[in-house]
Amino acid sequence: MTIYPIEAGNFKLDGGAMFGVVPKTIWQKTNPADENNRIDIGARCLLIENKNRLILIDTGMGNKQSEKFYSYYHRWGNFSLEKSIQKLGFSMDEVTDVFFTHLHFDHVGGATYRKEDIIETTFSNANYWSNKEHWDWAVNPNYREKASFLKENLQPIVESGQLKMVTPNENYNQCKELPFGICYVNGHTEKQMLPILQYKDKTIVFMGDLLPTIGHIPLPYVMGYDTRPLITIEEKKAFLEKAAINNWYLFLQHDAHHEIITVQQSITGIRLKESYSFNELFN
Repeated sequence: MTIYPIEAGNFKLDGGAMFGVVPKTIWQKTNPADENNRIDIGARCLLIENKNRLILIDTGMGNKQSEKFYSYYHRWGNFSLEKSIQKLGFSMDEVTDVFFTHLHFDHVGGATYRKEDIIETTFSNANYWSNKEHWDWAVNPNYREKASFLKENLQPIVESGQLKMVTPNENYNQCKELPFGICYVNGHTEKQMLPILQYKDKTIVFMGDLLPTIGHIPLPYVMGYDTRPLITIEEKKAFLEKAAINNWYLFLQHDAHHEIITVQQSITGIRLKESYSFNELFN
């Protein structure tokens, strides 16, 4: 197995929304805001080459929406999903599987693209993996998440016949269909899936929206986007304690400036231990 980080495109989000009730005077120490109160956000994905399979975890927000839509998120930098995959010597047609941690637009938008007036799947030869509980949650959205679950991101996947569901499992069990484990968490949204990989004698966890940035390590620091913030706190507590004990390497999807971190127990709780680039660890 070989894994590659994929940069799908950076953007910005309101810092207050990203940190909920935490005051700006505190969160801006780790996540400085611009003049519009927005902080840097990454859309970091993971590409896994395993035997005859090429598996992509999440896809970023894509490029098929209107300029008005993207104006809310102030995209910055030169990264894109397609360019990042091609830079590694792969084509989009070679991707065999696309795995979604969850179906919010900034995780699933790149899975489809607009071709004139038609929206088609980006990876024509791939299976697209979700789980039944979360898919049902997304296609029948609550009012809080309705703006994050977009029909144009989901319906083309169904119509293409490429949608598949992983076999349900719990905690850190091995996924039957894909070469990694899955941790299910429910605080951010229903049945978010966090992939857990064993790679070069290290345990790597793709953190999705359980831990968006290093600024979210303290337990009460949860996003205003979370549907069940008290559950997020309990899930984060249990997870980060295990991560500290077992020296897990946490792959941060949304931290534009910190790629992989470890955490440690301190007198004030779980805190950052080390921050690494992917190349520092594995090249």
